[in-house]
Parts: sequence; C-alpha cells; structure tokens
Amino acid sequence: MTQLKNKHITTLDELLDEQYGKPGTEKRDQWEQGFEAFRLGFLLQEARLKLGMSKKELAAKCGTSKSLISSLENNAGELKLSTLMKIIQKGFGGHLKLTLQL
Repeated sequence: MTQLKNKHITTLDELLDEQYGKPGTEKRDQWEQGFEAFRLGFLLQEARLKLGMSKKELAAKCGTSKSLISSLENNAGELKLSTLMKIIQKGFGGHLKLTLQL
C-alpha cells in the first residue's frame, strides 16, 4: 500500500486560533460560547427525535411552549437551568449531568 506524504494537516484548533484567536481571548471565548449553545440545541433536538416526539408534544410534557423548544433547538433563545432540567426530566424522562472545566 502506498503511503501519501502529508506535509501539513491543519487541525481544527489551528483554524480556530487563526480565525478567532487563542483560547482565553474575547473573540475566541464568544465563539466557544456560541458553539456550546449550538451544541446544546442540537443535543436537545437529537434526543427529541430519538424519542419520536414532536416539539408540541415535548412542550406539553414539560409545561413550556413549542416556540421555546424551537428557539432552543435553533440556538435562538436564552435558557434557564430550571427550564433545561424540566425538559430533560419531565419531557425526556432523563437526568442532567454537568461537568466543569477549569
């Protein structure tokens, strides 16, 4: 099998450093916060779809509105921890586990 010689592969971290600055800079921190909000919205949508629920059904189960669920899934809304816990516990029947990185 022939091996290709790769002179340089640019990593995601290198691209982010170039575009948004090093971790800890204001621009990079803003990007990372936005990405985490996007990721949370995606995880909520993925869980809802895996459980075969519509946004309306999920909203009814956890006592919120369909528009809030849609906003959260599309990274357009602010989210209180109590709301997130209601969605996960009452809506999905799951448990929330958090980690903190310093």
